Amino acid sequence: MKRLRFLISLSMQENHYQKLHAAAAQATALRLGVDVEILYARGDAITQCEQLLQVIHSSKETRPEGIICAPVGTTLIQIARQAAAAGVGWAVLNREVEYIPELRGGQAAPVFSVSVDQAEIGRIQGRQIGALLPEGGLVLYLLGPSGNSTAEQRLTWMQTVKPSNVQVRTLIGDWSQHSAHKAVSRWLQLRTSHTTPVNLIAAQNDDMALGARRAFEEHTSGDHRKRWGRLPYIGCDCCPAAGQDWVRRGLLTSSVVLPPTAGIALETMVHAIQTRSKAPEHTIVPPVSYPALEKLAPAALQKATVPELI
Repeated sequence: MKRLRFLISLSMQENHYQKLHAAAAQATALRLGVDVEILYARGDAITQCEQLLQVIHSSKETRPEGIICAPVGTTLIQIARQAAAAGVGWAVLNREVEYIPELRGGQAAPVFSVSVDQAEIGRIQGRQIGALLPEGGLVLYLLGPSGNSTAEQRLTWMQTVKPSNVQVRTLIGDWSQHSAHKAVSRWLQLRTSHTTPVNLIAAQNDDMALGARRAFEEHTSGDHRKRWGRLPYIGCDCCPAAGQDWVRRGLLTSSVVLPPTAGIALETMVHAIQTRSKAPEHTIVPPVSYPALEKLAPAALQKATVPELI
């Protein structure tokens, strides 16, 4: 019997959550007795499209049974249609896409999505901000790429839940530490940044939160640097070797645990192919606050020293 093969298309190897996707997919593949190939698009939508098209249009003997994809830029609707036309399964990770029902009609190959609840991620961050700033204040908020539906959902629901006495100013990154470091470094060049009474730094993932922290450490000094260092920093993803560790070390105050969805998607696709059954159209995985919301108290933020970045 032919051994099933699958492609896992991820955005960037530098992102800890993307690496967690890869590890989850590889562990699931080993358990199920299937093969997976991991491709990273280096954060570039064009590169991802080229990689996927090359795979889809390869010979039938080398073509995988399915593709599990975390889109870098667009929802990849044209790529998805070509995959379906070639009889290749298609699963989207952590993005809402409208074309799934269209491609599921009459297709033998499984087409579906698996996502952490993006709206709940935003709501959790809004609640974390409320717990950490009970008297209100100003939040400097690092967003994912412009036009990205995940970034937009998280922002919308964070703003919906946060207390009305909390104001938000946004900067834009691309999910990487480097992008947040660059955005904050540029912001610090503005005269107004030194008189802006920021009370909390929030980011839509842990990498950007840490990148922001590095920028404040590198571009400020003396009491100014100490003040930025003592502010609460919150993020999202909470990978064991990254966000969770950074919270334990005091580099971040809180995060949001996002279970990796690539392993779930792979198991769903394998089951659908082996049993010739329909995969669920959309699977939602719940996120949780880390630490629990009731453990976030302003008193816990009063540190005698500023944690050092290593």
